[in-house]
Amino acid sequence: MPAKVRIPAPLRRLTKDQAVVDVDGATVFDIILDLEKKYPGLKERLCDETGQIRRFINVFVNGEDIRFKDGAKTAVPAGAEVSVVPAIAGGL
Repeated sequence: MPAKVRIPAPLRRLTKDQAVVDVDGATVFDIILDLEKKYPGLKERLCDETGQIRRFINVFVNGEDIRFKDGAKTAVPAGAEVSVVPAIAGGL
């Protein structure tokens, strides 16, 4: 059973305006590779030139922040919901 990935609005033009897409992968990084295969251009927006998830991109697997798990190596169980959330900064 594939995982469901929630795509943030600024990236939906790459997924043909789909807010949720189905992907396969055992880890978050595998999910990113499958996203890139199905929707070219997504990986470069999610990962830096070294292949690490960009620091202003937050990824959650079933509501848990992967920064407090194993990062891109975090396991993604079948049927999981993965959320990609760009960080928002602001101030006065």
